[in-house]
Amino acid sequence: MTELSTLLEVGGPVAALGGGAAYARAQHSGVYWSTVGLPLSTVRILSSYSSVMEACGLTMAPSRLRALAVKATTRREVRPVPPRRGLIRPTSTGLRLRLRLAPGQEPADVAASAERLRHAWGVHAVYVTTVKPGVVELRLVGFDVLRRVRMPRKLTGDFLKVPVAMREDATPFVRDYRTIPHQLTLGATLSGKSMYLRHLITGLARQPVALVGIDCKRGVELAPFASRLSGLATDPDQAAELLPVLVQTMEHRYDLIRAREGIAPGTPNEEITSDIWGLPEKQRPVPIVLFVDEVAELFLVASRKDEERRDEMVTQLIRLAQLGRAAGIYLEVCGQRFGAELGKGATMLRAQLTGRVCHRVNDEASAKMALGDIAPEAVSAACAIAPERPGLAVADDTSGGWSRIRTPYLSLSDAAEICQEMDHLVPDLAALRPFQPDVPAQPVDSPAPVMRPRPVTD
Repeated sequence: MTELSTLLEVGGPVAALGGGAAYARAQHSGVYWSTVGLPLSTVRILSSYSSVMEACGLTMAPSRLRALAVKATTRREVRPVPPRRGLIRPTSTGLRLRLRLAPGQEPADVAASAERLRHAWGVHAVYVTTVKPGVVELRLVGFDVLRRVRMPRKLTGDFLKVPVAMREDATPFVRDYRTIPHQLTLGATLSGKSMYLRHLITGLARQPVALVGIDCKRGVELAPFASRLSGLATDPDQAAELLPVLVQTMEHRYDLIRAREGIAPGTPNEEITSDIWGLPEKQRPVPIVLFVDEVAELFLVASRKDEERRDEMVTQLIRLAQLGRAAGIYLEVCGQRFGAELGKGATMLRAQLTGRVCHRVNDEASAKMALGDIAPEAVSAACAIAPERPGLAVADDTSGGWSRIRTPYLSLSDAAEICQEMDHLVPDLAALRPFQPDVPAQPVDSPAPVMRPRPVTD
Protein backbone atom coordinates (compact mmCIF):
# COMPACT_ATOMS: atom_id res chain seq x y z
CA MET A 1 0.00 0.00 0.00
CA THR A 2 2.85 2.33 0.81
CA GLU A 3 4.50 1.61 -2.54
CA LEU A 4 1.22 2.31 -4.38
CA SER A 5 0.77 5.67 -2.66
CA THR A 6 4.37 6.55 -3.45
CA LEU A 7 3.83 5.75 -7.13
CA LEU A 8 0.69 7.88 -7.14
CA GLU A 9 2.54 10.77 -5.55
CA VAL A 10 5.31 10.56 -8.14
CA GLY A 11 3.07 9.77 -11.11
CA GLY A 12 0.83 12.79 -10.60
CA PRO A 13 3.49 15.44 -11.29
CA VAL A 14 4.96 13.35 -14.11
CA ALA A 15 1.56 13.04 -15.78
CA ALA A 16 0.94 16.76 -15.33
CA LEU A 17 4.35 17.53 -16.82
CA GLY A 18 3.70 15.27 -19.81
CA GLY A 19 0.26 16.75 -20.34
CA GLY A 20 1.71 20.26 -20.19
CA ALA A 21 4.37 19.35 -22.73
CA ALA A 22 1.75 17.85 -25.06
CA TYR A 23 -0.41 20.95 -24.74
CA ALA A 24 2.56 23.24 -25.41
CA ARG A 25 3.53 21.21 -28.45
CA ALA A 26 0.02 21.45 -29.89
CA GLN A 27 -0.84 25.05 -29.00
CA HIS A 28 2.49 26.81 -28.47
CA SER A 29 4.98 25.12 -30.76
CA GLY A 30 7.62 27.82 -30.36
CA VAL A 31 7.63 27.49 -26.55
CA TYR A 32 7.77 23.71 -26.76
CA TRP A 33 10.67 23.83 -29.20
CA SER A 34 12.70 26.23 -27.05
CA THR A 35 12.21 24.24 -23.84
CA VAL A 36 12.01 20.60 -24.98
CA GLY A 37 12.57 20.12 -28.71
CA LEU A 38 15.81 22.10 -28.98
CA PRO A 39 17.72 20.24 -26.23
CA LEU A 40 16.52 16.84 -27.46
CA SER A 41 17.46 17.52 -31.09
CA THR A 42 20.86 18.86 -30.07
CA VAL A 43 21.57 15.70 -28.09
CA ARG A 44 20.49 13.53 -31.03
CA ILE A 45 22.78 15.38 -33.42
CA LEU A 46 25.81 15.25 -31.13
CA SER A 47 25.37 11.58 -30.22
CA SER A 48 24.49 10.17 -33.64
CA TYR A 49 26.15 12.49 -36.13
CA SER A 50 28.76 10.04 -37.44
CA SER A 51 26.41 7.06 -37.63
CA VAL A 52 23.66 9.08 -39.34
CA MET A 53 26.09 10.46 -41.93
CA GLU A 54 27.30 6.94 -42.64
CA ALA A 55 23.75 5.60 -42.96
CA CYS A 56 22.90 8.41 -45.40
CA GLY A 57 25.94 7.65 -47.54
CA LEU A 58 27.58 10.98 -46.82
CA THR A 59 30.86 9.61 -45.47
CA MET A 60 34.07 9.33 -47.46
CA ALA A 61 37.17 7.18 -47.18
CA PRO A 62 39.78 8.91 -44.98
CA SER A 63 42.97 10.22 -46.42
CA ARG A 64 46.00 7.93 -46.47
CA LEU A 65 47.75 10.01 -43.82
CA ARG A 66 44.74 9.84 -41.50
CA ALA A 67 44.43 6.10 -42.00
CA LEU A 68 48.11 5.55 -41.12
CA ALA A 69 47.75 7.75 -38.03
CA VAL A 70 44.73 5.82 -36.78
CA LYS A 71 46.41 2.48 -37.26
CA ALA A 72 49.59 3.64 -35.59
CA THR A 73 47.94 5.18 -32.52
CA THR A 74 44.81 3.12 -31.84
CA ARG A 75 45.14 0.03 -34.05
CA ARG A 76 41.39 0.31 -34.66
CA GLU A 77 39.61 -0.32 -37.90
CA VAL A 78 39.72 2.71 -40.15
CA ARG A 79 36.15 3.94 -40.67
CA PRO A 80 34.76 6.36 -43.29
CA VAL A 81 34.91 10.03 -42.34
CA PRO A 82 31.73 12.18 -42.19
CA PRO A 83 31.71 15.81 -43.39
CA ARG A 84 33.31 18.17 -40.91
CA ARG A 85 30.61 19.71 -38.73
CA GLY A 86 30.52 23.31 -37.56
CA LEU A 87 28.93 24.75 -34.46
CA ILE A 88 25.25 24.12 -33.80
CA ARG A 89 23.47 27.48 -33.79
CA PRO A 90 19.98 27.43 -32.24
CA THR A 91 17.19 29.70 -33.50
CA SER A 92 13.65 30.39 -32.34
CA THR A 93 12.32 27.94 -34.92
CA GLY A 94 15.08 25.34 -35.29
CA LEU A 95 18.81 24.87 -35.71
CA ARG A 96 21.53 25.84 -38.15
CA LEU A 97 24.47 23.63 -38.89
CA ARG A 98 27.25 24.06 -41.45
CA LEU A 99 29.02 21.14 -43.09
CA ARG A 100 32.29 21.18 -45.00
CA LEU A 101 31.95 18.70 -47.82
CA ALA A 102 34.63 16.10 -48.43
CA PRO A 103 36.41 16.04 -51.80
CA GLY A 104 34.10 14.49 -54.38
CA GLN A 105 30.87 15.47 -52.63
CA GLU A 106 28.38 18.06 -53.81
CA PRO A 107 25.42 19.87 -52.16
CA ALA A 108 22.97 17.68 -54.08
CA ASP A 109 24.25 14.64 -52.14
CA VAL A 110 23.26 16.26 -48.85
CA ALA A 111 19.95 17.55 -50.21
CA ALA A 112 19.01 14.05 -51.33
CA SER A 113 19.38 12.86 -47.73
CA ALA A 114 17.33 15.69 -46.17
CA GLU A 115 14.34 13.45 -45.46
CA ARG A 116 16.53 10.85 -43.75
CA LEU A 117 18.18 13.51 -41.62
CA ARG A 118 14.76 14.83 -40.62
CA HIS A 119 13.65 11.48 -39.23
CA ALA A 120 17.00 10.67 -37.66
CA TRP A 121 17.17 13.91 -35.68
CA GLY A 122 13.48 14.27 -34.92
CA VAL A 123 12.78 17.66 -36.54
CA HIS A 124 9.97 18.88 -38.77
CA ALA A 125 12.05 19.54 -41.89
CA VAL A 126 15.63 19.93 -43.13
CA TYR A 127 16.66 22.38 -45.85
CA VAL A 128 20.06 22.56 -47.52
CA THR A 129 21.59 25.75 -48.92
CA THR A 130 25.01 26.39 -50.40
CA VAL A 131 27.09 28.94 -48.47
CA LYS A 132 30.19 28.81 -50.64
CA PRO A 133 32.02 26.14 -52.65
CA GLY A 134 32.54 23.16 -50.40
CA VAL A 135 30.33 24.44 -47.56
CA VAL A 136 26.60 23.87 -47.10
CA GLU A 137 24.25 24.93 -44.35
CA LEU A 138 21.58 22.68 -42.90
CA ARG A 139 18.54 24.59 -41.69
CA LEU A 140 16.62 22.34 -39.32
CA VAL A 141 13.05 23.50 -38.64
CA GLY A 142 11.72 22.17 -35.34
CA PHE A 143 7.98 22.54 -35.99
CA ASP A 144 5.48 23.52 -38.67
CA VAL A 145 5.97 27.29 -38.86
CA LEU A 146 3.10 27.62 -41.36
CA ARG A 147 0.47 26.28 -38.97
CA ARG A 148 0.42 29.49 -36.92
CA VAL A 149 2.40 32.12 -38.70
CA ARG A 150 4.35 34.62 -36.62
CA MET A 151 6.65 36.93 -38.49
CA PRO A 152 10.01 37.72 -36.83
CA ARG A 153 9.72 40.80 -34.64
CA LYS A 154 13.18 42.09 -35.47
CA LEU A 155 12.84 42.22 -39.22
CA THR A 156 14.06 45.29 -41.03
CA GLY A 157 12.62 46.25 -44.37
CA ASP A 158 14.04 48.46 -47.09
CA PHE A 159 12.63 50.75 -49.71
CA LEU A 160 10.25 48.84 -52.02
CA LYS A 161 10.80 45.68 -49.99
CA VAL A 162 7.85 44.32 -48.01
CA PRO A 163 7.95 41.17 -45.82
CA VAL A 164 4.51 39.68 -46.39
CA ALA A 165 4.66 36.00 -45.45
CA MET A 166 6.67 33.21 -43.87
CA ARG A 167 8.39 30.51 -45.88
CA GLU A 168 8.25 26.88 -44.84
CA ASP A 169 11.97 27.01 -44.00
CA ALA A 170 11.23 29.69 -41.33
CA THR A 171 12.65 32.58 -43.36
CA PRO A 172 10.52 35.62 -44.28
CA PHE A 173 9.16 35.94 -47.80
CA VAL A 174 9.98 39.49 -48.92
CA ARG A 175 8.31 41.09 -51.92
CA ASP A 176 11.15 43.03 -53.54
CA TYR A 177 9.93 45.28 -56.33
CA ARG A 178 13.43 46.24 -57.42
CA THR A 179 14.29 42.59 -58.06
CA ILE A 180 10.89 41.29 -59.23
CA PRO A 181 9.02 44.30 -60.60
CA HIS A 182 5.76 42.61 -61.64
CA GLN A 183 3.88 39.71 -60.11
CA LEU A 184 0.84 37.52 -60.76
CA THR A 185 -1.15 36.32 -57.74
CA LEU A 186 -3.85 33.68 -58.21
CA GLY A 187 -6.26 32.17 -55.72
CA ALA A 188 -9.83 30.96 -55.39
CA THR A 189 -12.40 32.55 -53.12
CA LEU A 190 -11.39 32.38 -49.42
CA SER A 191 -7.90 31.17 -50.34
CA GLY A 192 -6.12 34.09 -48.62
CA LYS A 193 -5.39 36.15 -51.72
CA SER A 194 -7.00 39.24 -50.22
CA MET A 195 -4.95 38.82 -47.03
CA TYR A 196 -1.78 38.74 -49.09
CA LEU A 197 -2.89 41.93 -50.83
CA ARG A 198 -3.56 43.65 -47.48
CA HIS A 199 -0.02 43.00 -46.29
CA LEU A 200 1.42 44.38 -49.51
CA ILE A 201 -0.65 47.56 -49.33
CA THR A 202 0.00 48.20 -45.63
CA GLY A 203 3.71 47.53 -46.08
CA LEU A 204 3.96 49.96 -48.98
CA ALA A 205 1.70 52.50 -47.22
CA ARG A 206 4.56 53.28 -44.83
CA GLN A 207 6.87 54.21 -47.70
CA PRO A 208 6.95 57.24 -50.03
CA VAL A 209 5.28 55.33 -52.86
CA ALA A 210 2.20 56.10 -54.97
CA LEU A 211 -0.42 53.35 -54.76
CA VAL A 212 -2.97 52.99 -57.55
CA GLY A 213 -5.77 50.43 -57.65
CA ILE A 214 -8.09 48.87 -60.23
CA ASP A 215 -10.89 46.95 -58.50
CA CYS A 216 -13.74 46.09 -60.83
CA LYS A 217 -15.78 44.61 -57.97
CA ARG A 218 -17.08 48.12 -57.32
CA GLY A 219 -14.07 48.72 -55.10
CA VAL A 220 -15.00 46.35 -52.28
CA GLU A 221 -11.41 45.08 -51.96
CA LEU A 222 -9.41 48.30 -52.34
CA ALA A 223 -11.89 50.99 -51.24
CA PRO A 224 -11.05 50.51 -47.51
CA PHE A 225 -7.53 51.70 -48.33
CA ALA A 226 -8.70 54.75 -50.28
CA SER A 227 -7.07 57.19 -47.85
CA ARG A 228 -3.64 55.98 -48.98
CA LEU A 229 -4.39 55.49 -52.68
CA SER A 230 -3.36 58.02 -55.31
CA GLY A 231 -5.93 56.64 -57.75
CA LEU A 232 -8.73 54.07 -57.79
CA ALA A 233 -10.85 52.69 -60.64
CA THR A 234 -13.87 50.64 -59.57
CA ASP A 235 -15.21 49.50 -62.96
CA PRO A 236 -13.86 48.78 -66.46
CA ASP A 237 -14.90 52.22 -67.73
CA GLN A 238 -12.81 53.99 -65.10
CA ALA A 239 -9.94 51.55 -65.69
CA ALA A 240 -10.04 52.40 -69.41
CA GLU A 241 -9.47 56.06 -68.43
CA LEU A 242 -6.82 55.37 -65.76
CA LEU A 243 -4.51 53.09 -67.75
CA PRO A 244 -3.76 55.62 -70.54
CA VAL A 245 -2.80 58.15 -67.87
CA LEU A 246 -0.32 55.68 -66.38
CA VAL A 247 1.12 54.96 -69.82
CA GLN A 248 1.47 58.68 -70.46
CA THR A 249 3.17 59.10 -67.07
CA MET A 250 5.58 56.35 -68.03
CA GLU A 251 6.39 58.09 -71.31
CA HIS A 252 7.03 61.39 -69.52
CA ARG A 253 9.45 59.64 -67.21
CA TYR A 254 11.31 58.21 -70.16
CA ASP A 255 11.58 61.73 -71.56
CA LEU A 256 13.06 62.83 -68.24
CA ILE A 257 15.63 60.04 -68.39
CA ARG A 258 16.56 60.89 -71.97
CA ALA A 259 16.94 64.56 -71.14
CA ARG A 260 19.14 63.79 -68.15
CA GLU A 261 21.45 61.39 -69.98
CA GLY A 262 21.57 63.17 -73.32
CA ILE A 263 19.71 60.52 -75.31
CA ALA A 264 18.17 61.77 -78.53
CA PRO A 265 14.44 62.56 -78.16
CA GLY A 266 13.53 60.29 -81.09
CA THR A 267 15.06 57.16 -79.54
CA PRO A 268 12.42 54.40 -79.12
CA ASN A 269 11.57 53.50 -75.54
CA GLU A 270 12.53 49.86 -76.10
CA GLU A 271 16.15 50.86 -76.75
CA ILE A 272 16.56 52.72 -73.45
CA THR A 273 18.31 50.61 -70.84
CA SER A 274 18.58 53.13 -67.99
CA ASP A 275 15.93 53.83 -65.33
CA ILE A 276 14.80 56.45 -62.84
CA TRP A 277 17.19 55.15 -60.17
CA GLY A 278 20.08 56.70 -62.07
CA LEU A 279 18.55 60.17 -61.68
CA PRO A 280 19.46 62.53 -58.83
CA GLU A 281 17.21 62.10 -55.82
CA LYS A 282 15.64 65.55 -56.23
CA GLN A 283 14.67 64.80 -59.84
CA ARG A 284 13.65 61.18 -59.29
CA PRO A 285 9.91 60.58 -59.70
CA VAL A 286 8.05 58.73 -56.98
CA PRO A 287 7.56 54.99 -57.71
CA ILE A 288 4.05 53.84 -58.60
CA VAL A 289 2.62 50.43 -57.69
CA LEU A 290 -0.51 49.42 -59.60
CA PHE A 291 -2.78 46.83 -57.96
CA VAL A 292 -5.19 45.07 -60.32
CA ASP A 293 -7.77 42.97 -58.47
CA GLU A 294 -9.77 40.38 -60.45
CA VAL A 295 -7.94 41.04 -63.69
CA ALA A 296 -10.37 38.78 -65.56
CA GLU A 297 -13.00 41.53 -65.29
CA LEU A 298 -10.88 43.64 -67.63
CA PHE A 299 -10.96 40.89 -70.26
CA LEU A 300 -14.69 40.16 -70.22
CA VAL A 301 -16.68 41.62 -73.13
CA ALA A 302 -20.38 41.71 -73.97
CA SER A 303 -20.38 43.66 -77.25
CA ARG A 304 -18.11 44.81 -80.06
CA LYS A 305 -17.62 48.15 -78.30
CA ASP A 306 -16.51 46.36 -75.13
CA GLU A 307 -14.10 44.26 -77.18
CA GLU A 308 -12.36 47.35 -78.54
CA ARG A 309 -12.09 48.80 -75.04
CA ARG A 310 -10.75 45.47 -73.76
CA ASP A 311 -8.06 45.35 -76.45
CA GLU A 312 -6.94 48.88 -75.57
CA MET A 313 -6.73 48.14 -71.82
CA VAL A 314 -4.83 44.89 -72.35
CA THR A 315 -2.39 46.62 -74.68
CA GLN A 316 -1.77 49.32 -72.10
CA LEU A 317 -1.24 46.75 -69.35
CA ILE A 318 1.27 44.92 -71.55
CA ARG A 319 3.11 48.17 -72.24
CA LEU A 320 3.29 48.91 -68.51
CA ALA A 321 4.57 45.39 -67.85
CA GLN A 322 7.19 45.58 -70.58
CA LEU A 323 8.45 49.12 -70.02
CA GLY A 324 7.20 50.19 -66.60
CA ARG A 325 10.09 48.90 -64.48
CA ALA A 326 12.61 51.42 -65.77
CA ALA A 327 10.08 54.20 -65.18
CA GLY A 328 9.42 53.08 -61.60
CA ILE A 329 5.96 51.61 -62.30
CA TYR A 330 5.28 48.15 -60.88
CA LEU A 331 2.33 45.79 -61.33
CA GLU A 332 0.51 43.49 -58.89
CA VAL A 333 -2.00 41.51 -60.94
CA CYS A 334 -4.47 39.35 -58.98
CA GLY A 335 -7.24 37.01 -60.05
CA GLN A 336 -8.91 33.64 -59.63
CA ARG A 337 -7.99 32.39 -63.09
CA PHE A 338 -5.60 33.64 -65.72
CA GLY A 339 -4.78 32.08 -69.04
CA ALA A 340 -5.17 32.15 -72.80
CA GLU A 341 -8.93 31.58 -72.56
CA LEU A 342 -9.36 35.12 -71.22
CA GLY A 343 -8.71 36.48 -74.68
CA LYS A 344 -6.21 38.25 -76.85
CA GLY A 345 -3.10 39.41 -75.04
CA ALA A 346 -3.56 37.36 -71.86
CA THR A 347 -0.62 35.05 -72.49
CA MET A 348 1.63 37.95 -73.48
CA LEU A 349 0.75 39.82 -70.29
CA ARG A 350 1.37 36.76 -68.13
CA ALA A 351 4.79 36.28 -69.69
CA GLN A 352 5.83 39.74 -68.43
CA LEU A 353 4.85 38.99 -64.82
CA THR A 354 8.07 37.64 -63.32
CA GLY A 355 6.85 36.70 -59.86
CA ARG A 356 4.14 34.11 -59.28
CA VAL A 357 2.14 33.38 -56.14
CA CYS A 358 -0.53 30.67 -56.34
CA HIS A 359 -2.94 30.14 -53.45
CA ARG A 360 -5.52 27.35 -53.34
CA VAL A 361 -7.22 27.06 -56.73
CA ASN A 362 -10.29 25.16 -57.92
CA ASP A 363 -8.62 23.15 -60.66
CA GLU A 364 -5.20 22.00 -61.79
CA ALA A 365 -5.36 24.13 -64.93
CA SER A 366 -5.36 27.28 -62.80
CA ALA A 367 -2.20 26.16 -61.00
CA LYS A 368 -0.56 25.42 -64.34
CA MET A 369 -1.40 28.95 -65.48
CA ALA A 370 0.66 30.39 -62.66
CA LEU A 371 3.42 27.85 -62.13
CA GLY A 372 3.52 25.43 -65.05
CA ASP A 373 5.73 27.54 -67.30
CA ILE A 374 8.28 28.21 -64.52
CA ALA A 375 8.37 25.29 -62.04
CA PRO A 376 6.21 22.35 -63.16
CA GLU A 377 6.93 20.43 -59.95
CA ALA A 378 5.31 23.26 -57.96
CA VAL A 379 1.94 22.66 -59.61
CA SER A 380 1.25 19.54 -57.53
CA ALA A 381 2.21 21.43 -54.36
CA ALA A 382 -0.30 24.17 -55.19
CA CYS A 383 -3.04 21.63 -55.90
CA ALA A 384 -2.45 20.00 -52.50
CA ILE A 385 -3.30 23.14 -50.49
CA ALA A 386 -6.19 22.39 -48.14
CA PRO A 387 -9.14 24.78 -47.71
CA GLU A 388 -8.54 24.67 -43.94
CA ARG A 389 -5.30 26.63 -44.39
CA PRO A 390 -6.20 30.00 -45.93
CA GLY A 391 -3.19 32.11 -46.76
CA LEU A 392 -1.04 29.13 -47.73
CA ALA A 393 0.47 29.54 -51.20
CA VAL A 394 3.28 28.48 -53.49
CA ALA A 395 5.63 31.27 -54.57
CA ASP A 396 8.25 31.15 -57.29
CA ASP A 397 9.93 33.29 -59.92
CA THR A 398 11.61 32.89 -63.29
CA SER A 399 14.69 31.37 -61.65
CA GLY A 400 12.73 28.14 -61.22
CA GLY A 401 12.96 28.06 -57.44
CA TRP A 402 9.76 27.76 -55.42
CA SER A 403 8.65 27.39 -51.82
CA ARG A 404 5.50 27.25 -49.71
CA ILE A 405 4.58 30.44 -47.91
CA ARG A 406 1.76 31.56 -45.64
CA THR A 407 0.53 35.05 -44.84
CA PRO A 408 -0.29 35.92 -41.22
CA TYR A 409 -3.77 37.16 -40.36
CA LEU A 410 -4.45 40.88 -40.70
CA SER A 411 -7.98 42.18 -40.24
CA LEU A 412 -9.47 44.58 -42.75
CA SER A 413 -10.07 47.19 -40.06
CA ASP A 414 -6.43 47.12 -38.94
CA ALA A 415 -5.21 47.41 -42.53
CA ALA A 416 -7.56 50.33 -43.19
CA GLU A 417 -6.40 52.05 -40.00
CA ILE A 418 -2.76 51.78 -41.07
CA CYS A 419 -3.60 53.38 -44.41
CA GLN A 420 -5.47 56.19 -42.66
CA GLU A 421 -2.49 56.87 -40.41
CA MET A 422 -0.22 57.08 -43.46
CA ASP A 423 -2.47 59.27 -45.62
CA HIS A 424 0.03 62.14 -45.31
CA LEU A 425 2.43 60.09 -47.47
CA VAL A 426 0.15 60.21 -50.52
CA PRO A 427 2.31 61.93 -53.19
CA ASP A 428 0.90 64.80 -55.19
CA LEU A 429 0.75 63.54 -58.77
CA ALA A 430 -1.15 65.95 -60.99
CA ALA A 431 -1.97 63.31 -63.61
CA LEU A 432 -3.70 61.10 -61.02
CA ARG A 433 -5.71 63.78 -59.22
CA PRO A 434 -8.92 63.07 -61.20
CA PHE A 435 -8.75 59.44 -60.05
CA GLN A 436 -7.96 60.03 -56.40
CA PRO A 437 -10.83 58.57 -54.34
CA ASP A 438 -12.90 60.78 -52.08
CA VAL A 439 -12.22 60.06 -48.43
CA PRO A 440 -14.36 61.55 -45.63
CA ALA A 441 -12.33 63.84 -43.38
CA GLN A 442 -11.45 62.28 -40.03
CA PRO A 443 -10.01 63.99 -36.97
CA VAL A 444 -6.33 63.29 -36.63
CA ASP A 445 -4.23 64.50 -33.70
CA SER A 446 -0.95 64.55 -35.55
CA PRO A 447 0.44 62.93 -38.71
CA ALA A 448 2.19 59.62 -38.20
CA PRO A 449 5.92 59.58 -38.86
CA VAL A 450 7.35 58.12 -42.04
CA MET A 451 8.14 54.48 -41.42
CA ARG A 452 10.06 51.89 -43.32
CA PRO A 453 8.37 48.55 -44.06
CA ARG A 454 7.98 46.38 -40.98
CA PRO A 455 6.41 42.95 -40.56
CA VAL A 456 2.85 42.61 -39.37
CA THR A 457 2.37 39.91 -36.75
CA ASP A 458 -0.85 38.11 -36.01
